[in-house]
Amino acid sequence: MVLYWIALPIVWVLIHILWRIEVIGLDKVPRDRPIVLAPNHISDLDPVFILGVVFDFSRYRILAKQELFRNPVIGWALGCLGAIPIDRGKGDTETIDKVIAECRGGTRVLIFPEGTRSKTGQLGKLKSGAFAVAGQAGADILPCRIIYDTPDARMHLFCRMRICFGDPISTAGAASDDPRRQVRALRTLRTRLTDELEALYAAHHFDRPEQALPAADPDPVEKGENHADPAC
Repeated sequence: MVLYWIALPIVWVLIHILWRIEVIGLDKVPRDRPIVLAPNHISDLDPVFILGVVFDFSRYRILAKQELFRNPVIGWALGCLGAIPIDRGKGDTETIDKVIAECRGGTRVLIFPEGTRSKTGQLGKLKSGAFAVAGQAGADILPCRIIYDTPDARMHLFCRMRICFGDPISTAGAASDDPRRQVRALRTLRTRLTDELEALYAAHHFDRPEQALPAADPDPVEKGENHADPAC
């Protein structure tokens, strides 16, 4: 925890030197209760940018794919910021259960609901993992859209970006003992989060013709919907 307190101000300084960051809606980020922060995902550095601008000395827990920790620099930075690796190919329920328990105890969590990075900047199909964690922990979901001002909508050194936060989404009713009710609740939450993320993009994207991205499908049909991978 001490290392996190040391690293956070350093991260804040570095990201503001190397990139031009505009933050919108920071006042919507709850500081007094657990939440599941649910951003879109384009770059491996997205969690560093997001937690750098949130600048909360109560450390977030980040679910990150195991492969990210193979890069010593990114792995070290993510570890300092509270990331834990999840093995996406083996149904890592032990890690998920640990994160749910921590969130119930008051820890805020960051999960990328797309489950992987977008190569185009377009929002991908959201998986159910983030909603399952939030629902079982009794935490709201906070939409977050990160937008890069580049021709390919991806992160580049010294580029401009906007990090936009929306209103919290209640997950009441998502933790049901009835599997059918739970699936319906998760689909409703997924549709609402998709709509919120697309609305943030429509309201705050940079004025580039190539950034008029098509909208994501809010309700894809997935196999094993209640076992979706929540990691970035």
